[in-house]
Amino acid sequence: MISTGSGEATAARPGLANRLVLPIVLTATFMQLLDVTIAQVGLPAIQRDLRIGPGAAQLVLAGYTLTYACTLVPAGRLGDRYGYRRLFTTGVVLFVLASATCAAAPTGELLVLARLVQGVGSGLMGPQVLSILQSEVPVARRPHALGLLTATMGIASLIGPALGGVLLAAAPHEFGWRLVFLVNVPVGLLALAGSRLLPRGRTAAGVTVDWLGAVLATTGLGSLILPVALGRDLAPWSTWACFAVSGTVLGAFALTQRRARDPLLHPSVLRDPTTRTGILLVLMFNAGLPSFNYLLLMHLQISAGHSALAAGLLNAPYPIAAIAGSRVAPRLAARFGPRLLAVAAALFAAAASALILGISSTWATLALLVPAGAAFGVFTASAFTLVLSGVEPAAAGSAAGLLPTAQQLGGSLGVALAGATYFTAGQSFGHAMAYEAAVFLCTAGIALRVRR
Repeated sequence: MISTGSGEATAARPGLANRLVLPIVLTATFMQLLDVTIAQVGLPAIQRDLRIGPGAAQLVLAGYTLTYACTLVPAGRLGDRYGYRRLFTTGVVLFVLASATCAAAPTGELLVLARLVQGVGSGLMGPQVLSILQSEVPVARRPHALGLLTATMGIASLIGPALGGVLLAAAPHEFGWRLVFLVNVPVGLLALAGSRLLPRGRTAAGVTVDWLGAVLATTGLGSLILPVALGRDLAPWSTWACFAVSGTVLGAFALTQRRARDPLLHPSVLRDPTTRTGILLVLMFNAGLPSFNYLLLMHLQISAGHSALAAGLLNAPYPIAAIAGSRVAPRLAARFGPRLLAVAAALFAAAASALILGISSTWATLALLVPAGAAFGVFTASAFTLVLSGVEPAAAGSAAGLLPTAQQLGGSLGVALAGATYFTAGQSFGHAMAYEAAVFLCTAGIALRVRR
């Protein structure tokens, strides 16, 4: 990434960076992450009010993460080309407008479309946050800033279900889920007002964006996830047609990346078998992680009969344990190595998913979620260390951008697959947890193949 401001300017105004830059980007980050988990708890109410099927309901979640993931990599290049502040502001504007549209949506189709736009806005914002911190926060304050960023992400994920439950409980029946999206608007407007105070920075005219690659990747991945999410809502021929389009377009994407002058993916990332395996590892694990939380919230409301507020509060220990796990992971990795740690965490997650199948008590299930959440946190931190440790310096930016992309794509595909399993089997939590256990077992197998 190209710095948007000189080192002298950054060093000369530590007060500005401390008082303005950090709160602004943390506000935007909070809004992004809050929207992922807060929407999960409102999904049953959305289904009832808009009378949408399970497939469309899953697209409300999976569509957001799909466009978010596909926007991340080109957004980093766009930030270099046009300036981080401009891209950050554009992303916030799109996100706020889409949030307002979600809140007012009279149909499921418009809600899904608005969620797709929300994902694009998040994807535009995401890379700029790290770039702004890198260029505007003094070196001595950077570890503190990154720590606050990590804490903000954890807090947003933690309070999302609980806040969603509070909003659903406080508002009239048909308006509660709309508040879940409307809450983004004042937060987004605050971030937008603050973005005017961010430094303009410099742009890099020589940076190009592989638009063809971005379009092919988005089309190919969208064609893959759409039939998985919609399931029986699509005719069989439509499902196979989507899969055929996906395979063809993703094949074309792979060819263009070899021939493009400035491809989305650095050539060394594609050539290194260890990095390729590591990216697959992250994608596979995240095909189980977000869907685990999604299934839990659906089960607590639909099958166990808890209110949205109770489901959100009962879910709280799970992300708290995940945050704690991510905090202790570096010390454990230094002692046992990140590969062993990733394998152990994935196996523990598989065991927890399998054990839940035999538990009928809600409280016993929640007690098991604490160590499971810790395992999720340990794995995420270990996997990133494992994948990035051997990447060439020239490919570091591409690999770092590809990891969150793999996270979001895995999450999008996982929510679609897990939801299809849950609803196809008559809202069977047991069948869905069997899917989760299988995903985490596959993850452990892939982790064993990563060599560093």
